[in-house]
Amino acid sequence: MGWIEFQPPCRPAKTEEVMSGKTLAERIAAWGLDLKFKDISNDAVHEAKRRVIDSFACLLGGHNSPPAHAARTVAPQSMVTERGGGATIIGVDHPTTPDFAAFANGIMVRYLDYNDTYLSKEPAHPSDNIPAAIAASEVIGRSGEDLITAIVAAYELQCALCDAASLRARGWDHVTYGAFSATIAASMLLGLSKDETAHALNIAGTASPALRQTRAGELSMWKGCAFANAARNAVFAALLARGGITGPAPVFEGEFGFFNLVSGPFELKDLASKKDDRYRITKTYIKYYPAEYHSQSAIGAAIELSREIEDASDIESVTVKTFRAGYEIIGSGKERWRPKTRETADHSLPFCVAAALLDGNINLSTFTDRLNDEKLLGLVDKVKVEVDGDLDRLYPEAIPNRIEVRLKSGGYLTKEIIYPKGHPRNPLTDVEVEEKFRNLGQWYFTNKETDSVLEFLWRLEEMKDTREMLRLFAKGRRVAR
Repeated sequence: MGWIEFQPPCRPAKTEEVMSGKTLAERIAAWGLDLKFKDISNDAVHEAKRRVIDSFACLLGGHNSPPAHAARTVAPQSMVTERGGGATIIGVDHPTTPDFAAFANGIMVRYLDYNDTYLSKEPAHPSDNIPAAIAASEVIGRSGEDLITAIVAAYELQCALCDAASLRARGWDHVTYGAFSATIAASMLLGLSKDETAHALNIAGTASPALRQTRAGELSMWKGCAFANAARNAVFAALLARGGITGPAPVFEGEFGFFNLVSGPFELKDLASKKDDRYRITKTYIKYYPAEYHSQSAIGAAIELSREIEDASDIESVTVKTFRAGYEIIGSGKERWRPKTRETADHSLPFCVAAALLDGNINLSTFTDRLNDEKLLGLVDKVKVEVDGDLDRLYPEAIPNRIEVRLKSGGYLTKEIIYPKGHPRNPLTDVEVEEKFRNLGQWYFTNKETDSVLEFLWRLEEMKDTREMLRLFAKGRRVAR
């Protein structure tokens, strides 16, 4: 049986780069550790609680997926000691290491492609940071205020990085930025000093760059594991720095650093630190449909059009007018017209639109039971995707898609949606977030248990110890590995 025990940390060497306070890693460390719960706006706190509820909903929905099962199977067993130690994988009856808890729970949150999104120069799923924050918070029993503060910080940093420079354009995957955001959250919650946090950022950032191949061609299970792996490495880097290991500096500005090899040079601007409305967590989007976010408005438009079509066999052609990022990410490549995996199907604009037109809905079974449906695939063949310059100019502030349907009987139907359900300008209500939790978690909780869990999560800032929350997800609900 493997186990970990937290000894009093050995402080890492104070390198010239870290002590100068001039490196970006040092500035990020100082900003994160200086952030306090009282600094966070009420709106940002409320959105953080909504994201925690949404993430647990997605986790329960993805719990029985093949990669989640595989992660639970290989998870090491840890031991909880008086100094702390083990962390929880939801549904497993023994503790594991904090880094592996972040990995396994992260896979479950991400698997359905149902967790939240942020769109800018680089897209992201910032709730991917939450499993890392929970794992680090559990180790030493952090409070709800501490957990919320770290989650808001992770969102703020990752989204600010996405605002600063595109990784996709240079062949890197968006999870590369997550190594920094998950590390700042883990460092804050594990009680690292500013020097240790800078070292953790240097370690995680040096090891983080992930190839965009994850999201090219036919997509594999790794699509849902990539950020979970970045989160695992982030928690591991924070633990290493806490134990005294120093990292290569400066990770951003160095000769072979992040700017020169990965992102290109950028400035990190406007990290929120006051009680105002600038926190980027309030600008992120909760998903209404379990599919890649660029498809959300197209799905909504197709569902509305389906109500006007009496017989889908009357459809002669379907044209999806979209923005360039939507076309490049989910609207091009032959695999999008004949997806062989769930991961490819929920990243296929023609498949999502055809299913929504045919069924008048998109749900989890769309991407598992319908991959070989001849009627659906026949409609997919009639879908054409085009970039529309006017729509492209609206992105990323809006997520616009327009569906045009020509009927054999001579009719012509069109529907355009600019702000899909779940966008900050068309947000899900708190009740709708709860409904998502209830629907995805009904196999795991009774109605009464669900009420209790939701009541607790809406009062998350009152939590004294993160283990209180995790016990709610464990009590009487252990699931075989």
